Amino acid sequence: MEGCTVTDLKIDSKKNCYLLDAEAMRKIQEETAVSTTLEPGIYVIRIRSGSFGYQNNGNKISEPIVMLWIYGGKFINKKTNLEVEATWSTLNGDDDTLTLEVLQKTNICAFFFDSYIEDNQGELTISIVKM
Repeated sequence: MEGCTVTDLKIDSKKNCYLLDAEAMRKIQEETAVSTTLEPGIYVIRIRSGSFGYQNNGNKISEPIVMLWIYGGKFINKKTNLEVEATWSTLNGDDDTLTLEVLQKTNICAFFFDSYIEDNQGELTISIVKM
């Protein structure tokens, strides 16, 4: 392709991993995230409304993004079709969805990463629809 440039990034599973220890995971699950339990079934998860606002170089940005930590029971992430007991996922934008087939009671935690919390504002709502 004329005018096209491709850059590949290779991510090593050990060298490029930011490790969250047991205490960090406990804080996410118990102090930071909002959470609920999913019973067996098929679920579609998406951002229903809202966004997180913050300052970036003096400009106000409002971004619909959320981090999901899903754990504690067996489920299938329909994007990967793998049965797992824990995974991370994100919802990026109003049209992004995550479909889970929950096989055993599973916990889902939703939260937002940031490096400077003082200028944050707003909230978003995710919908978890059982099909």
